[in-house]
Amino acid sequence: MIDDVIAKDSPEVVAEDVARAMWPRDHASQLLGLRILTIRPGYSRLLMTVRPDMVNGHHICHGGLIFTLADSAFAYACNSYNKNTVASACHIDFLAPAKEGDILEAEAVEQSLSGRTGVYDVTIRTRNGKVVALFRGKSYRINGEVIAGLQHADEPR
Repeated sequence: MIDDVIAKDSPEVVAEDVARAMWPRDHASQLLGLRILTIRPGYSRLLMTVRPDMVNGHHICHGGLIFTLADSAFAYACNSYNKNTVASACHIDFLAPAKEGDILEAEAVEQSLSGRTGVYDVTIRTRNGKVVALFRGKSYRINGEVIAGLQHADEPR
């Protein structure tokens, strides 16, 4: 029985619970059809299929949508500790085009976490391993917890 309590509060379970709490309100990621593949403390992998309505005038995936995929992966990774965390800065380098029909995977990896700040690198790849973009996000922890804050948002005013 004690093992069940420990497992329930493990960092891995907390990270998954945070993702489950955030997802219903993450309308931007839902609109793009993103899928969460993996969530762990300080880590996430998300998937996006490039649809016809996501390509620009060059018939390649719009860079803003690739950025959004990376930013969403960053958000799930840096909030995975159940501490409200926001971006303080982000940068992206586009290395190769993504085309309609490509399945893009964003892998966010925590590089540093100290006090209220963190640094996360996100690599966007096609399913065949071609690197499309590299994103670096800097995070800042604000007051509150993700799960508790979302529960309070549902309360009547």
